[in-house]
Amino acid sequence: MAYLTGLTLGKKTWTPEFVQAIDHTRCIGCGRCFKVCGQNVLLLKALNEEGDFVDDEEEDEIERKVMTLIQAENCVGCQACSRVCPKNCYTHGPLNLN
Repeated sequence: MAYLTGLTLGKKTWTPEFVQAIDHTRCIGCGRCFKVCGQNVLLLKALNEEGDFVDDEEEDEIERKVMTLIQAENCVGCQACSRVCPKNCYTHGPLNLN
């Protein structure tokens, strides 16, 4: 398989790994990943007791909040989100060119 690769400033080959999924069962909604991502990829959303997403305005229905992917196409593959995640919620992978 051929993957998208680039070069670092030191001319070393680098294969970016882009965010593919967030495990909502592990996410604690701490927001660390949101703070470190400068590409507008993530958004904190509210869940009710059944595990369905609800509006933040419906405060009586909110059980907890979790991070979600809103614009995965903006990901640059730096993996900063997974490095700061205390619960290891992220799945990343290289971009297959085939």
